[in-house]
Amino acid sequence: MNYVIRSIRAAEWAAVKDLRLAALQDPVAHLAFLDSYDEAVVRSDSFWQERAEGACEGAEKAQQFVGIAADGVWAGTATVLLEEPGTTDWAGNRIEHRQGHVVGVYVRPEHRGKGLSEALFEAGTAWAQKAGVERMRLIVHEDNLRAQGLYRKLGFKPSGVTVPLGKGTDEAELEYVLERPV
Repeated sequence: MNYVIRSIRAAEWAAVKDLRLAALQDPVAHLAFLDSYDEAVVRSDSFWQERAEGACEGAEKAQQFVGIAADGVWAGTATVLLEEPGTTDWAGNRIEHRQGHVVGVYVRPEHRGKGLSEALFEAGTAWAQKAGVERMRLIVHEDNLRAQGLYRKLGFKPSGVTVPLGKGTDEAELEYVLERPV
């Protein structure tokens, strides 16, 4: 694997935006992300600047990791949000553990199968461990079998918790957890 794995920097907001827009154009984006390309492409520069600042190197509540290929291309990303017990998550569910919540996972198709996802998860887990998390979790669409396979390979297991998507559909997302991250 020939990638540099690191946290993003606040000044790199334009690259953060470009990679997110690429992710939202992936054929399975409708299964992987809660927003769409059409929603994201019209967001203001200040939105992207705030997003990068909130998850950049040195941020305390979130960290976005990027894998940079030898040619300088941002090849993939994963973000870890810290969740505190007693709070609620984006779906309104009560948080019971100090945990890392992995979101925004994406690897460009030409960089898949090269160990980049594993390296991004390793960096995210290491950062979350330093923050004292009890476990890691992520939410994955019930039909996103490729992602589920990756998460199982990385040691995540279904917790049995489902999150209905609502919006007039019977679709749901599944919680996967990694207890005692190593």
